[in-house]
Amino acid sequence: MERRFDRSVEDLGNIGAFEHVNVTVPDQRLATLFYVDSLGLTRDPYLKTGLDNMWVNIGRNQFHLPTNKPQVVRGVIGIVVPDRTALVKRLERLHKSEGGRFDFREFDNYVDATCPWGNRIRCHFPESRNGGMTLGLKYLEFTVPIGTADGIARFYRQVMRTPASVSDDRGRHAHVPVGIGQYFNFRETADPIPEYDGHHVQVYVADFSGPYRELLGKGLISEESDQHQYRFEDLVDLETGAPLFTIEHEVRSMRHPMFMRPLVNRNPAQDNRNYQPGHDA
Repeated sequence: MERRFDRSVEDLGNIGAFEHVNVTVPDQRLATLFYVDSLGLTRDPYLKTGLDNMWVNIGRNQFHLPTNKPQVVRGVIGIVVPDRTALVKRLERLHKSEGGRFDFREFDNYVDATCPWGNRIRCHFPESRNGGMTLGLKYLEFTVPIGTADGIARFYRQVMRTPASVSDDRGRHAHVPVGIGQYFNFRETADPIPEYDGHHVQVYVADFSGPYRELLGKGLISEESDQHQYRFEDLVDLETGAPLFTIEHEVRSMRHPMFMRPLVNRNPAQDNRNYQPGHDA
């Protein structure tokens, strides 16, 4: 029988989903203006509805924004949003009203928006290269020291059991699949790397105990959260134990009560002046 399809394209690693990125913010008002009013995302109506934390839905994913001194991801957060024209209009309005505390730049295939505390959000738009995603967290691209990409990829392959690889496309980097159409990139740079400030990412894994045993044996478990979750911070050279990069991973099993929790996403184009019934979501 003729083989007409590349079946390997459908393979997934052990990391089944990248759900949220958590950065603390000092001002919930400004965070609301940037993430909700400007990017067009949706504050979760059910959880974290007070003044000390905000969960912001983006498709099946979230930003978690607790109140504290600002944290900044060392790199770029890549998202997909539905409408470039509408996004730019919202960013222009916000940039003008807030006196430049927010910034953005337009490029051919994306728009870079920077929050008041320095987090860079790279906004992409629905197209075939985004795997059908119309709204969601697409990737995180971290800047890492020269010479660490190979060790980082090896760590994810052997400890987290996901098919990480190394590429020289646009500079040497480790490419780590973390869900359907989602990935982490660890791109090498000679520039100074800012000190780690405690921000974290959260992933769901199918084999929960296997990576746990590997991490525990290497002394890398940083938090025994509960039955469904643990955390680790350091990516290390598996031969020497030397740290390569630090980013806290909140690791959840697929038995976690919040796995595949339905998230509410509004249509930011809706307004009382142009309201259309049936188009709220």
